[in-house]
Amino acid sequence: MNILTGTLTAISSKLENNQICSIPNEDATTVRAVLESELHLNFNPDVTKQNMIRRNVEKEIPKKVLRKKLAKMRHLVIEKGIEPSYLDSLFPQILELFDPQTVEYNGGIAKVKKWKISCYLEVMDGGVPCTNPNIELLNVCKPLLKNCNFLFKLWYKQQHACNGKRIDGIDVERVMTFITRYTPAPGEEALLKHVDGAGKVDGSIVVALPIDRWSGPAEENSFEGHGGGLTFWDGKRDGRPIEIDYDTRSGDVAFIDRAVWHQGENQRHSVFRCNDIYMAVC
Repeated sequence: MNILTGTLTAISSKLENNQICSIPNEDATTVRAVLESELHLNFNPDVTKQNMIRRNVEKEIPKKVLRKKLAKMRHLVIEKGIEPSYLDSLFPQILELFDPQTVEYNGGIAKVKKWKISCYLEVMDGGVPCTNPNIELLNVCKPLLKNCNFLFKLWYKQQHACNGKRIDGIDVERVMTFITRYTPAPGEEALLKHVDGAGKVDGSIVVALPIDRWSGPAEENSFEGHGGGLTFWDGKRDGRPIEIDYDTRSGDVAFIDRAVWHQGENQRHSVFRCNDIYMAVC
């Protein structure tokens, strides 16, 4: 075993045991780099990208945004942008803590004024749409949400850069976050055609969650053959918006610009489908 390997082993052991470890200044940068690449440790406690964001997504987003912009579209769906294995590890805690609040809406196109199948983790100023967000579930989901901030900012900068205009100085913040579980019951099977935040947010990001294999057999909770997915009305053909359907699955990430019409497709089964986050750009 060489000196560097021995150092890595000693450091990783001390880290696991919460012991303080000092590294000579001249070696710190090298050891840090090797630890990050070889042991996949992250030195920023707030944001963990390793094993969560799929490899090459950061290169994929700019290329796909360009194609969408050429088609004059303002949304993007990335398959498995978040690693399904990470969501599988997170989902049992989501299942345990999920506790939907009943909120009042204007009814929208579906004329459903009482919405009671979403659990709100973060709410808008003034306690909109509810005053009792689920803080425990929020804490469980914080690493995922921080990475959603990262991905949304990357997408937004590409989506809104034009004619050499640089928007590197922007930042994003979440203004509302919620997890939804659709059921076959009337008014609970879909979130029909709508724009997020009544068009008052700068955009949103939606992460598809796994099939629930923990509270029952996968075949019982599977949405295969039971509807689901996302539909967008974006771009134009012959003067009319183009209807685009996506059969989204665990880890798929949808980026939605301000006031883009879309809907969560009808469900004929009880399934968790999405983690929705409304964003403000500042």
